[in-house]
Amino acid sequence: MGNQLDRITHLNYSELPTGDPSGIEKDELRVGVAYFFSDEEEDLDERGQPDKFGVKASPGCTPCPESPSRHHHHLLHQLVLNETQFSAFRGQECIFSKVSGGPQGADLSVYAVTALPALCEPGDLLELLWLGPAPPPPPPPPPCAVSGGGGQISHLHQGEIRQDSLYEAGAANVGRVVNSWYRYRPLVAELVVQNACGHLGLKSEEICWTNSESFAAWCRFGKREFKAGGEVPAGTQPPQQQYYLKVHLGENKVHTARFHSLEDLIREKRRIDASGRLRVLQELAELVDDKE
Repeated sequence: MGNQLDRITHLNYSELPTGDPSGIEKDELRVGVAYFFSDEEEDLDERGQPDKFGVKASPGCTPCPESPSRHHHHLLHQLVLNETQFSAFRGQECIFSKVSGGPQGADLSVYAVTALPALCEPGDLLELLWLGPAPPPPPPPPPCAVSGGGGQISHLHQGEIRQDSLYEAGAANVGRVVNSWYRYRPLVAELVVQNACGHLGLKSEEICWTNSESFAAWCRFGKREFKAGGEVPAGTQPPQQQYYLKVHLGENKVHTARFHSLEDLIREKRRIDASGRLRVLQELAELVDDKE
């Protein structure tokens, strides 16, 4: 061991890997219509990590090693979406950020659902999406779930908390790990999974979460604010106790809305997500122009 440590200590700088240890490079903000993705490609990471991709596969990609054999033809592709970006605050404290760019920017990349088991661990918070034509009316907001490992997830779906295979849950065909979007301190992974599994089978009348995101986030962070009615009824709250949702419109324009509870903020954020980026940009940009 001593020889190995000595060898590592004396490596030349040129021999050291300088990329992101995860092999995933963050992209700058891309403005466009919700759930349209680019077709740009970048070189394969020298350490054999998944390649970044737009629409087509790069030759020689390695299949996801942990996917079931019937899914081995799906490669570990990374997609970058053009979608609505948000940040949320309680008073001056940032509690949520889905904004790309900058040193602390969120990674908004998504992967084929069949590749997710190789990228997530039990207790991870997942967001699942459908990429494809979305005829009116707009599709529902992206569902969220808790990874249980082995390709299993726990989630609130159609009024029931249930456990499903990641490959068969809803109509999602891509997804991503979104642990870092909420800025709360997470519980240990074992407790996150225990929270999720402990509520399996509950039906609508027994459930105290209004959507899949609130349930999955409660499992991971354990904060009562994610539950319906989990906060003091709205009243004369001081500014530091109120919630603010910022919708980033591009060109340094931001629309801010105020809420008395985290539940209300999440509901509005999900409504905007579901309504489609182009429509939202037009709607809110007009509102900003009217105020000016």
